[in-house]
Amino acid sequence: MESRLSRLEAVQTVLLEIGQKSSSCTDISEFLQAVHAALGRIMYAANFFVALSDQDGPPNLVRFVYYVDEVDEPPNRDALFELVAGESPTAAVILSRERIVMTAAEHHSKREDNAGFGIGTVAEHWMGCPLFDHNHQVLGAVVIQSYDQQHTFSAEDQALFALIANHVSSALQGLQSMDRLERAVQERTAQLQHEVAERRRAENIQRGLYELANLSATATGGSRLNMRLHQIISELLPARNFLMALYHPDTQEISIPYFVDEKDEQAPVKRFDYGVGMSSYVLQRKQAMLLDRDGFRALVDSGAMARPLGNIDIHSWMGAPMLLGDVAYGVLIVQSYDDQVRYTQADLEILAFMASHVAVAIARMQADRQIRLSKERLEQQNAQLESALTSLKDAQGELVRQEKLASLGRLVAGVAHEINTPLGICVTATSHLVEELKLTRAELADGTLDEDGLQQFFDIVDQSLKIMTTNTQRAAALVRSFKQVAVDQSSDDIRSFNLRKYLDEVLLSLQPKLKGKPIRIEIQCDEHINMASFPGAISQIVTNMVVNSLVHGFEEGQAGKIRISGKVDGDFVDFEYSDDGAGMDTSTLAQLFDPFFTTKRGSGGSGLGAHILYNLVTGALGGTVKVASAPGMGLHYKLRFPKIRRQ
Repeated sequence: MESRLSRLEAVQTVLLEIGQKSSSCTDISEFLQAVHAALGRIMYAANFFVALSDQDGPPNLVRFVYYVDEVDEPPNRDALFELVAGESPTAAVILSRERIVMTAAEHHSKREDNAGFGIGTVAEHWMGCPLFDHNHQVLGAVVIQSYDQQHTFSAEDQALFALIANHVSSALQGLQSMDRLERAVQERTAQLQHEVAERRRAENIQRGLYELANLSATATGGSRLNMRLHQIISELLPARNFLMALYHPDTQEISIPYFVDEKDEQAPVKRFDYGVGMSSYVLQRKQAMLLDRDGFRALVDSGAMARPLGNIDIHSWMGAPMLLGDVAYGVLIVQSYDDQVRYTQADLEILAFMASHVAVAIARMQADRQIRLSKERLEQQNAQLESALTSLKDAQGELVRQEKLASLGRLVAGVAHEINTPLGICVTATSHLVEELKLTRAELADGTLDEDGLQQFFDIVDQSLKIMTTNTQRAAALVRSFKQVAVDQSSDDIRSFNLRKYLDEVLLSLQPKLKGKPIRIEIQCDEHINMASFPGAISQIVTNMVVNSLVHGFEEGQAGKIRISGKVDGDFVDFEYSDDGAGMDTSTLAQLFDPFFTTKRGSGGSGLGAHILYNLVTGALGGTVKVASAPGMGLHYKLRFPKIRRQ
C-alpha cells in the first residue's frame, strides 16, 4: 500500500512538472526531453520517441521531433516520413486514433504477413498513445518501448502512460501554436526585408535613370560624360571593369574613348576594324548579351567571334548595344574577374536600358554639332549678303554723285528687291533655327524629346537649308505655320486649377499622337471640380494612360474608345479611366506596376509608364489606384485622391 501511494505521489509530481515545463519552455525538444526524464522516474523509459504530424500537411506525414533509443539511430528531425496504415505500429496509433500495446511475438506475427511492417528493431514490449488537440484532432503519437524481457509494461503502466500522453497533448498544442506563430513572424520578417531591398533597388534605378537623363541633356560629350556614366552604372551594378566603344559607320571602325580595367591600365587598341572583338559581335547581333566563364570561352573557341581583344580570363560578362531605332552608336561592356561577382538577367536589363539612353545622348550631341555647322553657314551667307548690300549702297552713292538719279533709282529698286528677298528669308530661317534649337534643348531637359521629335527637328533643319537654295514661298509658309504644343509636366508647386479645363488642355497636347488613329476619347467630368494640387502629376498620369492605351491596348489601325470621368465625393475626387482595347490576363495584370515590366520589350516600351503612374498617384497626389482588366475587356483604372493636397 505504501509503495502504491509513493508511486501515485511520484505521478502527481511528474504531471506538475509537465505543466510547469509547458509554461516555461519555448522549444518542443527541450520540453519533450524534460517529459522523458520525468517519465523515467515512474516507469522504465530508456527508449522513448514522439512523432508529430506536419502542421500544414496531411496527418500521415510526421516528423520525429524527439527520439531516444538504445538500439536504433534517430531519424532526421526535420525529415518528413509517410505513415501508411498497416505498415508500422506508429502509423497504426496515429491513423486509428487509439492506444496500441504490442509484444515482440505480435510484431513478428505481423511481419510474417507483411515483411515491411515496421522499420526499426523489434521491441520486446511496445506501447504507443495518440496525441490529440482540443478539437480531438490527432497531433501525433508518443511511444515507449523495451528490448528485454525484464522490463515490460503492466496494465498500471499503460494507464499511467495514457494519462501522461493526455497532459503532453495539451502542452504540445500550446507549444506548436507558439512555434507556428514564431515561424510566421520569421517568414513575414524575411518577406518585408526582401520587399525593402527590392524597393531600395528600384529607387536606386530610378535615381540613376534620372541622373543619366539629366547628364544626356547637359553634357557635351567627352571624358566628363563617359566618366559620370561609369559612376552611375557602378551605383546600380558591379562595374569595376567598364568599356565604352563607339561605332563609326563612315570608316567601318570602332574606337574606345573610355576604358577602365583591373588588369589592364590601357585598352589593348584605341581603334580597330568593325567585325573584330566582342564589341563588333554585340553590334552585329544588335541585342544585349550575358555570358558566364564557360559561355565566353565557348564563344571564343568556336570562332563565332573574330579575334578577341584584351583579357579573356573573365568569370562574368555583359554587353549592350547603344541603339536608337535601327541606328547603332556603339556598345557598353562590363565584366568581372571575380568569381563572387556574377551578373544576372536583371543586371543585363539595367545595362541595356542605360545603353539606350546613352544612344539618345550621342544622337543629341551629333544633332547639336550639325545645327552649329548649319548656323555657321547661314551666318556666313548673311555676312556675304550684308557685304553685298553695303557695296550696292556705296555704288548707289557714287551714281547719285554722277547725277544719274533716275537710272540709279531704278537700279537700286531692282537690286534691293533681289537682295532683300533672300536676305529676309535667310534672317527668317536663322531666327527659326535658333528658336528650334532652344525648344529642342528644352524638350531634352524635361525628357519629352523622343525619336519622332528628333526626326522632326532634322526635317526642319533640312527645310531651312532648302530655303537658302530654292528661295520659294512654300518653304516660308511651312516655317510660318509651325506651332509647338506646350505640356505642363515640370512644375513641382501646388497651385489651384479646374480639373475639367486642365484635362482638355492635356488632351489637346496629345492630339499629335492621336492624329490619324481611329480612337475616340469621351470625357465625363464635373465642370466645377476646383483643385489645389499638382497639375503636372495629373498631366503625366493622363499622358501615360493614353500613350499606354495607344501602344499596348490597340493594334495599328484598330478603332477604339477611351473614357475619362471625374466626380467629387466629399473632399476627394473619384477619377476613372478605361479603354476597350486588348486588356490583360491575370498574370500580366499582377506585374503592371512593377519597375521595368512591359509587354512590348524591344518595341519602344520601357516598362516604367505604369510604375511612374502608381508613384504619382500614391505620392504626389496622396491617393490610391486600383486597376481591373481581362483579355478582350480593355483596362480600367480607378483613382481616388484629395481635392486639396496638403504638404
